[in-house]
Amino acid sequence: MTTDNLLSRISIDPNICFGKPCIRGHRIPVSLVLDYLAGGVGIEEVLEGYPSIEREDVLACIAYGAEMARDVFVEIPLSKKKEANA
Repeated sequence: MTTDNLLSRISIDPNICFGKPCIRGHRIPVSLVLDYLAGGVGIEEVLEGYPSIEREDVLACIAYGAEMARDVFVEIPLSKKKEANA
């Protein structure tokens, strides 16, 4: 499945979830799925929790996140190592 096909599974409607990107036909925000995946939840677990979506929907969320990362950068603070007192 191509990225374009995957992205067709994502919709943005100002009347649904305040216009946040969601899985088409559902009120499941892309960010929710990405949060689960980032937290270590596997694709199969996401599908068990949301039986109305398909594996390709989860992959579409990942593809959407990748597309967003190409154009939008989020400042991430770098941690500084504490220097030992001499």
